[in-house]
Amino acid sequence: MKSSFSVSDTSSGGMQAPTVFIVNGDGRVHDALYERLLAAGYYPSAAASGEEFLALPRLIAPSCLMVELSLPGMSGLQLQQLLLERAELPIIFMADRTDVCAVVQAMKAGACDFLPKPVSNEEALSAVRHAISLSRVAIDRLVRVYSLQQRYASLSRREREVMGMVVSGRLNKQVGGELGISEVTVKAHRGKLMRKMRATSFAELVVMAQNLNGNAATLA
Repeated sequence: MKSSFSVSDTSSGGMQAPTVFIVNGDGRVHDALYERLLAAGYYPSAAASGEEFLALPRLIAPSCLMVELSLPGMSGLQLQQLLLERAELPIIFMADRTDVCAVVQAMKAGACDFLPKPVSNEEALSAVRHAISLSRVAIDRLVRVYSLQQRYASLSRREREVMGMVVSGRLNKQVGGELGISEVTVKAHRGKLMRKMRATSFAELVVMAQNLNGNAATLA
């Protein structure tokens, strides 16, 4: 488990308000959004291009991204493709005119919303509220998965082998035969790995293994 991160969850009244990243090359649009969001209790952070945004450190905290469809350099859709693994950062698109193909592409790739410009206060704040709620859910899931990854990292090589076999349905005797160890030793490894994983039942251990297999690169 090489990856690490810190979480700044302000959902319970922390020091910093949820962050709304604004990626827009139009200074007038940026200024208007900045003031609206600040007045509504959010923390706006601006970037003039996708490249500039990507240079910022990853923030694991309630946040969302409001991005212009047309940007200098990479487009908003291209930026979205580079952020597909960042579930904690829901994306809201903005565009001068409705481009049906772009809307479909953005939504299929997981965009939270698509707002036609000029964006009204009500539309912007409603979209941001929804996006921040999705961000909080995603962060909770990230924290749970990261905790599982840390527990799994504490297992010895043999314990990982035993875990992989037992959750796939093999009996202790079968595991022992494949690994060349006694059934008693298998039971001992199984007991240790259950404690390290903090699994209260075999069914819970199976669910943990499924979550680990489905989220191996979540925090990479």
